[in-house]
Amino acid sequence: MTIELWETDDPADARFALGASGLLGAFNRAGVLTAADVHVAARTADLVGELSEEVRLAVALAVRAARHGSVCVDLASLAADGESGADLPWPDVAQWQDAVAASAVAAQSVVRVDEGLLYLDRYWREETQVRDDLVARLAADPPPVADPARLHESAERLFPGEGYAEQRTAALAAATQATTVLTGGPGTGKTTTVAGVLALLTEQALAAGDRPLRIALTAPTGKAAARLQEAVVEAQRADRFDDDDRARLTGLTAATLHRLLGWRPGSRTRFKHHRGNRLPHDVIVVDETSMVSLTMMARLLEAVRPETRLILVGDPDQLASVEAGAVLADLVGGLRERAPETVAELVTTRRFHGTIDRLAQALRAADADEVVDLLRAGAADVELVDPGDAAAMAALRADLTGHAVGVRAAALGGDPAAALAAAEQHRLLCAHREGPWGAAHWNRQVERWLAEETGAPVGATWGHEWYAGRPILVTSNDYGLGLFNGDTGVVVQSGVDPTELRAVIASGEPLTFAPSRLGDIETLHAMTVHKSQGSQARTVTVLLPPVDSPLLTRELFYTAATRAQERLRVVGTEDAVRAAVATTARRATGLRRRLLG
Repeated sequence: MTIELWETDDPADARFALGASGLLGAFNRAGVLTAADVHVAARTADLVGELSEEVRLAVALAVRAARHGSVCVDLASLAADGESGADLPWPDVAQWQDAVAASAVAAQSVVRVDEGLLYLDRYWREETQVRDDLVARLAADPPPVADPARLHESAERLFPGEGYAEQRTAALAAATQATTVLTGGPGTGKTTTVAGVLALLTEQALAAGDRPLRIALTAPTGKAAARLQEAVVEAQRADRFDDDDRARLTGLTAATLHRLLGWRPGSRTRFKHHRGNRLPHDVIVVDETSMVSLTMMARLLEAVRPETRLILVGDPDQLASVEAGAVLADLVGGLRERAPETVAELVTTRRFHGTIDRLAQALRAADADEVVDLLRAGAADVELVDPGDAAAMAALRADLTGHAVGVRAAALGGDPAAALAAAEQHRLLCAHREGPWGAAHWNRQVERWLAEETGAPVGATWGHEWYAGRPILVTSNDYGLGLFNGDTGVVVQSGVDPTELRAVIASGEPLTFAPSRLGDIETLHAMTVHKSQGSQARTVTVLLPPVDSPLLTRELFYTAATRAQERLRVVGTEDAVRAAVATTARRATGLRRRLLG
């Protein structure tokens, strides 16, 4: 486990815990712990009467781990790594682990020590619960198949010949077992497979004389849910689906996980559906499972009935949830060995062609030489732009400005559909939120260029935050308005008066609101790679951060690159490209080991 230190050059930095002493103070001044880590650990220890400095340090490191996306801490590996990179008074590991296990914070279930791993109690409970629920589902008898012969006959029709063999095998597996993890890179046909599975299962329900299946389509964000619904509907238009298939699947809608589980006011981690009030569905499909945190997976599994077919869909090579956990990667790694029949992998790409496809494969294989060669090959669909190349950066400015002008022109014309379509033509993706290569900076920069190009004072810099042509991103769930984190839209002019503005959100059917009704909204000329998951654009520009950025990882690069449908532009040095390919986003978890054990 790598220790990432924060910069301690500024004595006024709010991350310093003023007055902290002992081990907590030493690790805070070295940039390992922040003030938040120190204060949480100190306050918690005070409440239970824990005086040991070593134990307080362990609690602070567990808090720090959760902040960085890990659900536990391997104190032995952390100390070993720290000793090689910082002159800090690390405790003796064996004595340290024993002291924590025998401490008051362990006795009061603040932390748990489990096979050498240190957990905050919440994450230990959630991880063990996910393991227990999955193992129970694997041990239970799968839902019966009414007509196996018809199942295989229909699978041959929906996925004919060798060209669809992967998808046919995956669909049959999902139709005949209670739990399936369906994986594959973008464009490998995961959603087409899901549509086929649903067609098979609805046909089986009819053959058995059962009531119509209750099917739930869900994803972590509103944008991902909308794309899932669109993709399932689009898949049914293929000739392989007959009119009966389409009729049985008519009316399927997708919702966010929060909406599916039932939002409860005042709680972000508890829902109306739980172990005592299970979800009523016969089939639940979860798309973009790589974005699902450990907490949300625990809440989902406890709410799913044992007889429900659960299909978890996603790409384990993408970025994990912004919250703690790496659930999909753990499920794939653990179940592949424990119950390999539950993991169905699609590898044949159908969306990408040419260089983008080859680049995605090279990134998955961690082949830095191949990645660099492809970026420098001069292909029409992929290019590498050196940020020090003035001419290339001028061309980037022209493209970004032209895209913003096009969106604004459609918005001024009062055409919501055209404005939404124009906004989806290009995405500028950043690793960071702040800083010279962050999304906030580039949003302001594009607005300045747009103002210079059009002569209109647009953007917060000019005091006009709301303007026609402003692309927007919803950043939190608003159940009253039916808006969800990840929804995107654009502001359009609704009349001849330029002050008559409406925000149009592309959430399934477009929703229209007065701007004053919207709360947590960001401008979307640029966005972070994390927030781009579950979306696509014809052209994608990726701004790679400098080589010393802790966010520069292969998962981030792969996720960003595979948002592009037709053209990909990477802005960064060759050193940054190689650093990204060589660095993996390492999160400490115990779920894979638990599934194996």
